[in-house]
Amino acid sequence: MLKVPEHEMNQVLPYEFYTQKRWENWLGRAKESGFQIKESEEEAGKESAVFVNMVDDVILACLKVTARFEKEMLSKEMALQILEEMRDIVLAEVEPISEDIDLMIDSVQTSLMGALVAFECYVMGDYEEGADINELIKAAIDAEASDNLELALDYTAQCGAIVLKGQTLPEELMADLPYGIVAEWLDGIDSISAAMVGSDSYKEFDEDDEDDAI
Repeated sequence: MLKVPEHEMNQVLPYEFYTQKRWENWLGRAKESGFQIKESEEEAGKESAVFVNMVDDVILACLKVTARFEKEMLSKEMALQILEEMRDIVLAEVEPISEDIDLMIDSVQTSLMGALVAFECYVMGDYEEGADINELIKAAIDAEASDNLELALDYTAQCGAIVLKGQTLPEELMADLPYGIVAEWLDGIDSISAAMVGSDSYKEFDEDDEDDAI
């Protein structure tokens, strides 16, 4: 558990970045979707949208944290504490719903693991801004092939941190990723990249903002 400085222990955050209730609402939507894995991607697309939106919602919340951190409205310790609390919410074991939905939620959580370690790495500053993103991805894949998942996750985190700093993911390399956990972690990084090129409203929210109920 990260130690938050004593002067911040009683700080009341002006904004709830992500809550247990919000995650449970998404799980409820996933259950209501009745999702089933189908041969046709087009056929499954509408039902599977809820899982994409689950990931995007968490990533948007993380971007709001880093936006405040960048503006020095949150200390490093407090930003990491918030990210850790979000990790505890979204990576907790989920009660079984159905075989297909459970597989999708597992995939969501794996992608979110990749995204969350990237945000943490970014806040910690444990990356080289000028690092070659292609080499980091290849190193992560090689580490997975050698069954060193801890190292693979570290390379993935660094990759995500430099994406947060402004680098882009190499489309060709991403398209040819071998199936595995690194590919799923990198899906989370890809979701960060997509969110950053979309609306930048996450940078401008004020103290009275409230997310729409889902």
